[in-house]
Amino acid sequence: MPDLSITEISKKYDITPDTLRYYERIGLIPEVPRKGNGNRYYNEGMQGWIGMIVCLRHSGVTVEALIDYAKMLQEGDSTLEAREDLLKEQLEMLEEKKRNLNRSIKRLKHKISLYETGEIKKGKSYFEEYKIMDD
Repeated sequence: MPDLSITEISKKYDITPDTLRYYERIGLIPEVPRKGNGNRYYNEGMQGWIGMIVCLRHSGVTVEALIDYAKMLQEGDSTLEAREDLLKEQLEMLEEKKRNLNRSIKRLKHKISLYETGEIKKGKSYFEEYKIMDD
């Protein structure tokens, strides 16, 4: 995998160059090597780490938790259990979000079907119109 510039890495992971610089400034990613002209370049290892950061951010992990995770990684094997616990907690939070989203999707589909079938008609009261099915 070739080294990528900050512009290329930004496009690859759909994040801004400012976000990458911020992550570097706060220590979330290690100092990025620079070419002779001063431009940052991201090697394969850094690209993998940035991919993991983006994945975890999209899953809702806070920047603060990511900084803790990065520090634990640098501390080595003594933090394996703590890192696993952090990821398990995040997975449980995502599973709960997924359950809530699925419930909302089900309710919205039901509501749309009421419009499509004509079951919701003019003249219904507010409470009849907006009654949501039970789970």
